[in-house]
Amino acid sequence: MDAIEMQSLINNYHRKIGSINLRFKRYLYNQINWDARIIGIKGARGVGKTTMLLQHILENYEDIDKTLYASLDDFWFATHSLLDLVEWADQHGITRLYLDEVHRYEQWSETLKNIYDNYPDLSVVYTSSSLLLMDYGKVDLSRRQTTYMLYGMSFREYLAFEDIVHVEPIPFDDLLQHHVQHAMRIVQKTKLASHFEDYLSHGYYPFYRESGVDYPARLRETVSVVIENDLPAVENMTFETIQKVKKLVMIISERVPFEPKMSELWRQLATNNELGLRMLYSLDKAQILSLLTSKAKNYKFLYKPDKIYLGNTNLMHVLCPQVNKGNERETFFMTQMMAEHDVKSPLKGDFMIDDRFLFEVGGRKKTFEQIADIPNSFLAVDDTEIGQGNRIPLWLFGFTY
Repeated sequence: MDAIEMQSLINNYHRKIGSINLRFKRYLYNQINWDARIIGIKGARGVGKTTMLLQHILENYEDIDKTLYASLDDFWFATHSLLDLVEWADQHGITRLYLDEVHRYEQWSETLKNIYDNYPDLSVVYTSSSLLLMDYGKVDLSRRQTTYMLYGMSFREYLAFEDIVHVEPIPFDDLLQHHVQHAMRIVQKTKLASHFEDYLSHGYYPFYRESGVDYPARLRETVSVVIENDLPAVENMTFETIQKVKKLVMIISERVPFEPKMSELWRQLATNNELGLRMLYSLDKAQILSLLTSKAKNYKFLYKPDKIYLGNTNLMHVLCPQVNKGNERETFFMTQMMAEHDVKSPLKGDFMIDDRFLFEVGGRKKTFEQIADIPNSFLAVDDTEIGQGNRIPLWLFGFTY
């Protein structure tokens, strides 16, 4: 394959990297072992996976043509294979490839295994939809790759992205023990209330800045692309099922937090329990929905969730007919916690974190009545700058990652 055949890919790579800067990096950037042979970075569409790849190239290659970035949904792959690209890279002394959207390439797992086994001098960093599980595809790559999950921006990251406040993440146990000191330190730097409201409406996906007033339309379009393109690529769903998935999202958006009566829900969708649960859990993996369950999720053995939320508060603001404040608080807390913690539905209270800490989420007047006398129980309270005892400001949970 000659240079002319590669030119369109190289031109796209140069255009993309020309728009990248290193001013702000996502929380995951410094957690990745970039020296691994095969690195997989999963995440919802729009959370910044591509930017992170290009930032790593920009920071580590004085000559960017010593490596190569390509998106596998590029038209180039309609007439060329990924192995064509690998052969060209190997012949030109490139030792690392950065591959975007691998779930859009049918033989992605077999090809990555081939690279690992037959090209020992070549390493790969790839991104994929959060829908993709390690056992998807015909080849198990779990022993050959290191995988990471990138979530949307935390409230802490949003403040840094806006150049308002720059604070390191607060470890969860430290936050529980010393939340008063942490809150006092942060509120001295800025008034948080208006920034918190802004974050809830538009701060979860980094592309809000370039979108401006078009952000709600862009976000609705992103949801449509996930359902119409990413779901079929990974889950092998039919056109009819995809239409039912869209209807499911709208039904839940009108009722969140949704405590599902499954038979009624399946009747509305004209589907059965097996397919209905498959749709729900696919949307959970895609981070369009968040399923709250009383035991650990198992995507091979699906069961009824206790509650269904939208995946983050930004989705609420573009999909819900009216945003309920109580639901918005719970959605924010769940979104911030699930990035690095196990979140379950408890017998009492709203959320159980890491099977150790019980939380009730509410407004400033929230009391311990529902979780009184339960060890390791806390309130996450809104409209509060600084807490006291086991009453912790809700906004502060946005500083854990």
